[in-house]
Amino acid sequence: MTNEILSRIVEDSWTALESEQTSGERRLRVNPLPVDSQQGPLMAAVDHDGYRHLLVPIQAHQKIRLGLDGPVLHLGKRPLEDENTYQNYADLGCLRHDFKDLFTDLCVDVVGAARRTPENPVKALYGVLDRWKALFRTQGAPLGPSQVAGLFGELMVLKQLLEEDPSAHRLWRGPDGYRHDFWAVTTAVEVKASTSSEGRRPRIHGLDQLEAPEGGTLWLAWIRLRAAAAAGVGTGFVELIEQTLNLCDDEDALIGLLLRAGYRPADADRYQDVRFVVSEELWYQVGPGFPGLTGETLATAGIAVSVLDVEYTIDLTGESPAPSGRDQVRLVKDRLIQESV
Repeated sequence: MTNEILSRIVEDSWTALESEQTSGERRLRVNPLPVDSQQGPLMAAVDHDGYRHLLVPIQAHQKIRLGLDGPVLHLGKRPLEDENTYQNYADLGCLRHDFKDLFTDLCVDVVGAARRTPENPVKALYGVLDRWKALFRTQGAPLGPSQVAGLFGELMVLKQLLEEDPSAHRLWRGPDGYRHDFWAVTTAVEVKASTSSEGRRPRIHGLDQLEAPEGGTLWLAWIRLRAAAAAGVGTGFVELIEQTLNLCDDEDALIGLLLRAGYRPADADRYQDVRFVVSEELWYQVGPGFPGLTGETLATAGIAVSVLDVEYTIDLTGESPAPSGRDQVRLVKDRLIQESV
């Protein structure tokens, strides 16, 4: 089915709905489109004020991204119910009549993308919105080698979380400047990646980076990376990014996080030859006996904290503190996902 045919179908559906009797103030007039998904067909809709909508079926527990609530476009979650069914939708609405033509083009792109990925139509919706917004992306300097390694380590942990929960990108706080890379309610994880072949000496930034959430626990994930020159060896940096995007249920939100972390999709070619082998991944609980300097420990010792921009290195090379076992690490990841909001 060509875009021209899809455009005519979508436009005709809205035109037919607009000719019907006006619905109640909180009701929609809807018409199924010939594009099915695992959750049901996509819908064209018109509201009480005559504004056009595209409804993309979603599962009941799925969340809809925030932030698209402007004077022209609105995206929200909307349930529809009749005598036989109750279905939730991602509701993309155009709140300006003078943008009808442009909205049609946008929705035709969404419908076409949803036809190609019927197993996850809301991801198709997000992908189209991403591409339309890509024109407004800003430019910046590429990442340096240590920044690439650090981001690779964080993406490794993110991928593990996304494999359990496609909304786990919400736990990734590092790109927004939070003191811990991953944080839920009472559980936090700080990721430290290194390409050094000797020792385990992570660099700590600030007096609060090793402070656990109030009433909670903090874990440090140490990841040793070895650069791989041969294709097919290890995991490529861009490959890992693509894997996380494929697992995530909101690519735009994850792309936004990547942008804030310093990675731009337009620069993917710069990193195509960057590959790493993970030679070590150890998780430590940051608690009594763990080396570190924090504002809390200084205050407990009666030392006034009046210094800024503190950076220091800790040494985890010896037998103490001992890393956690696999079962404990699995519990930490499960707890992060359970606490996600």
